[in-house]
Amino acid sequence: MNYEWLALAAAFLWAVSSLISVTPSRHLGAFAYSRWRMACVTVMLSSMAWLNGGWASMQWDYASVMMLSGVIGIFIGDTALFACFNRIGPRRGGLLFACHAVFSALLGMWLFGEILQGWKLLGSIAVFAGVAVAISFGQRRGNERQQHWEGNHGSLAFAILLGLTAALCQSLGAIIAKPVMQTAVDPIAASAVRMASAFAAHSILRLSGVPLAKPLQPINLRILLQVALNGLLAMAIGMTLILYALRDGDVGMVALLSSTSPIMILPLLWLHTRQRPPAAAWFGAIIAVLGTMLILTN
Repeated sequence: MNYEWLALAAAFLWAVSSLISVTPSRHLGAFAYSRWRMACVTVMLSSMAWLNGGWASMQWDYASVMMLSGVIGIFIGDTALFACFNRIGPRRGGLLFACHAVFSALLGMWLFGEILQGWKLLGSIAVFAGVAVAISFGQRRGNERQQHWEGNHGSLAFAILLGLTAALCQSLGAIIAKPVMQTAVDPIAASAVRMASAFAAHSILRLSGVPLAKPLQPINLRILLQVALNGLLAMAIGMTLILYALRDGDVGMVALLSSTSPIMILPLLWLHTRQRPPAAAWFGAIIAVLGTMLILTN
């Protein structure tokens, strides 16, 4: 499978998982939710790497780089993202997180000399513009169930800061991981190292007694299963697909295609809230799909 399709598959899994995350993340709080999620995914990926022999490809030089990528991209970035979702919901939070495509494209051009030109440049502009339009106009007024998911819970300015922080950290995490992923290292083992480093950072924070690391409410079996399912889809599979995509694809292009997850959220939100998004949202989605087609066919 080409890297473009891997990035799109990851985007779809992120879209599904972002909806699953709302209830357990608000139940536990962003830090406790991320900590439990990292614990589940670390066990999953470590077991998978052991079964497929991927640990044999991991060297200390690779591991140290992936640990740094995990702390920045997952510990800081992921926690900031879910804190943002808790405050303004997955739709508007997704718009802020989509900025990671811009950050990644700029960093890729600066550090790796990546170039977007011709039809791919036009397609890239269409994708980002479509995502922005679809998410900006993706909400109808007057639906109580949607307002529960999409309403403001806390400071809007702080939520915006959290969303942009998550986007920047996601970009930096991918940039740091890119050189390692161009070696013979196993992506599953590399992803396991990223996840374990993020979980270790969360655990240290919890042991330090910092109040914000404490859970808002005790975890129960239902919440734990939701956390584990989210982790399986978004991190164990989704982030590993991104690492596979980074082997062959430019950082900016992989980030751009994976940023289409807010588009994929629209029909899922429609199913969940039973209210069709407005026409402007679908117009933006069509623009993004056409842009994606330009990228895939060129």
